[in-house]
Amino acid sequence: MGNNWIKVVIFSAVLLLAACGDGEKKESSTNEDTKKYKIGVTQIVEHPSLNAAYDGFKQALEDAGLDVEYIVQNAQNDNSANTTIATNLVNSGVDLIFANSTPSAQAVASATQEIPIVFTSVTDAVGAELVESLENPGGNVTGTIDLHPDVIPQTLKFLKEELGAKNVGMIFNSGEQNARAQMDKAKVLAQDMDITIVEASVATSADVKQAVDSLIGKVDSMYIIKDNTVVSALETVTSAAYENKLPMMVGELDSVKRGGLAAYGFNYHDLGYETGQMAVKILRGESKPSELPVQVPKNLKFVMNEDAASKIGLEIKEEWKAERSE
Repeated sequence: MGNNWIKVVIFSAVLLLAACGDGEKKESSTNEDTKKYKIGVTQIVEHPSLNAAYDGFKQALEDAGLDVEYIVQNAQNDNSANTTIATNLVNSGVDLIFANSTPSAQAVASATQEIPIVFTSVTDAVGAELVESLENPGGNVTGTIDLHPDVIPQTLKFLKEELGAKNVGMIFNSGEQNARAQMDKAKVLAQDMDITIVEASVATSADVKQAVDSLIGKVDSMYIIKDNTVVSALETVTSAAYENKLPMMVGELDSVKRGGLAAYGFNYHDLGYETGQMAVKILRGESKPSELPVQVPKNLKFVMNEDAASKIGLEIKEEWKAERSE
């Protein structure tokens, strides 16, 4: 009887220790699997390309199995609000900030040198002083840029060689660094191609209609670059282009869907997704922002809006359809 009692006590102790061990393992596993991250999101304005980039970013983190709480702020193209948003996100104790646009990235980069920042929808990351170089970002900032090096040259070439453009109207926000960078590049290329760029500068989306009106009669075509201020009011430009039978090339595929004639571009959802993958590596401690090179968009393609061509009386050549038409 005594021996049996001793056996029972020993067996019970073993079971208890095993249960405690399992509990510790389960608790550890649970803590690892359910870690919740807080991510701040800052976007300069609402428009389809930026929204698609944000959707792609979220999808990447979801696919990676991360549990994320998002603090989302939109400046609605207000520079003062943009600065305030950056300060608030830094003070909110986020683990990482996703900056969707050049002004958004510049504001948060100025507000913190500690919190990791990943950006997208940025045209010239070096010129905007967000990173030291694309290959070696340095500091706490990295991400993806939205300007493939062939976009502006190919667009101007199409305007010149396929549409016979001589005087190209371009509207841009001179206060936006990404817009200035594109304009500078376009003007240099246009000079070599014997194209005249006719500029119209705006400060807000409300200025776009007046800018368009100032170009009518002076240009034979238009080119709307990646400019958040102008793109947010794209329908104003589209309407004038249709009314005056002006071919209007645009800088992104979403703008083709909104009425632009054609564009060389890529999918912003894909760009945001790639940015999200970079964020996952940072959050998991696999890489630091300074160690992740800034990525350039891939899979550049030409897309044409056949309805827009019809509205300005432009006959679409078969070779233009080689890639895809909307």
